Parts: sequence; C-alpha cells; structure tokens
Amino acid sequence: MGRLRAALLNLKQTGGNMFGFGHWELLIILLIALIIFGTGKLPEIGSGMGNAIRNFKKGVKEVESEIKEAPEKIEAVNNS
Repeated sequence: MGRLRAALLNLKQTGGNMFGFGHWELLIILLIALIIFGTGKLPEIGSGMGNAIRNFKKGVKEVESEIKEAPEKIEAVNNS
C-alpha cells in the first residue's frame, strides 16, 4: 500500500505527467525519435525496450525472493 500511495503522490506532484514531462515535451521527444529512427524501427525499439524492462523486473523479483529466503536457508543449515 505504501508504494501505491507514493506513486499516486508522485503523479499528483508532477501534474499527472510521466516523468515530470509535459505533453509538449513528450511530443517533441517522439518527433525527434521519428526523425532519427523512422517509422519502421520505432515498433522494434519499443518492443526491445519492453522486453528489457520486463527482464529487469523479473531479475529484481528473483533477487528479492532470494533475499527473503536467505534467513530461512541459513537457519536450516545452522540447525543441521
């Protein structure tokens, strides 16, 4: 619940805009990306970024679960 509250507070402070950027800034960034990469490459780049974010989140969850399980494993070894 704390993470949700912090995320909502962040959205409220930034005016509901992603990363604190306004609509015009995001539009300019998108136009620059279109000029640099073209319309054919953008879906490929977006897909690659999505996969990278998904893999990063998966790695973070794995590390968190290992950290949570570590005390139990240590205790089991000590009791053996």
